[in-house]
Amino acid sequence: MISSEWISSSVPYLAPRTDGQRDAWSDVTATQGRRGTQRIVHAGEVVPPSEVGELLRSPAGEQVVVRRRVIYLDDLPVELTDTYYPLDIARGTPLAGRAKIPGGAVTLLARLGHPGEHVREEVRARMPDAVERETLAMEDGEPVLCLTRVTLDGDSRPVQVDVMTMPAQRQRLQYELKIG
Repeated sequence: MISSEWISSSVPYLAPRTDGQRDAWSDVTATQGRRGTQRIVHAGEVVPPSEVGELLRSPAGEQVVVRRRVIYLDDLPVELTDTYYPLDIARGTPLAGRAKIPGGAVTLLARLGHPGEHVREEVRARMPDAVERETLAMEDGEPVLCLTRVTLDGDSRPVQVDVMTMPAQRQRLQYELKIG
């Protein structure tokens, strides 16, 4: 039986992919004999939650582009991810659409002249709301982990904010950090 727990490392999702490579989630899961897919449930311009607007350094009430996805591991929903981009970077690009982006969004950002150079992540635990619990097929009383990732370019400008919500009992976060 395949375990429903997943060990997640941020590293594969931070670097642009080379031509012809699939998105990082599909590749990472395939190397472990698993199948990773995603469904984009919404893409377009929105006024972000105030916390996200602050992380993107957007004035209050200013629109940004969002891509909302449900992430699946072997057909089991394991993560809800909302990814936000500054409007001047993402408007009119595939980041603002629902189609899959060859190589993933990080690759497209690099091609648009905004490669990530620095990442900040914050993880917290909380109880899910009813929609999160239903979408992630969770039992009552199960907490979620919420990981917020801010990606900054070489000018220290925030170019992407990811807000990921995962069932805590099915997820283990793993970090590797270079010292010095």
